[in-house]
Amino acid sequence: MAVLALITWSVTALAGLVLLTIWLIEYDPDFQYAVASRLPALVITGHVTFAVVGLLSWVMYLITANRIYCWTSAGALAAIATLGFTMLIRWIGVYRAWQRASTPAGPIPYAYGAYTLTAWARMRAWPAGTPGSSGDQVRPWQLAVPPERHFPLPVVIAHGILAITTVVLVVLTVLTIY
Repeated sequence: MAVLALITWSVTALAGLVLLTIWLIEYDPDFQYAVASRLPALVITGHVTFAVVGLLSWVMYLITANRIYCWTSAGALAAIATLGFTMLIRWIGVYRAWQRASTPAGPIPYAYGAYTLTAWARMRAWPAGTPGSSGDQVRPWQLAVPPERHFPLPVVIAHGILAITTVVLVVLTVLTIY
């Protein structure tokens, strides 16, 4: 079961690496005045740091069979899960805001930054000359979306399912040690 936990943890880390790469590519600190990221850099850094420390501790546990590494991994998983759940809740807000902004019916949707007004104006086909209409040149802040908006939904779901599986396998391993 410990080796299976290592495998699921590694695959979870790969999915997380995909999400981190997308976030880093899309994140531009100079552009954050238009639309700020809903995922603070400190939370992401903490999540990644605890994940790396926990995974390395788990590998050390498998190599040495020393219980301290097992407990270190379990503690790191608690921090990883807390930060991951925090990021999930914040990401859901961004994802739902985009879904509301992309529906042509209804009032101006709640979303982040100038992008929402631009998308709403385009859906309403405002006349040329209106900011965001097809007759004007689109300005960068009118197309701004938070960097986490670019996360593929299947990767987010896979990362979450694999993370839950990893936590269950690590907890079961810890419980069978004693």
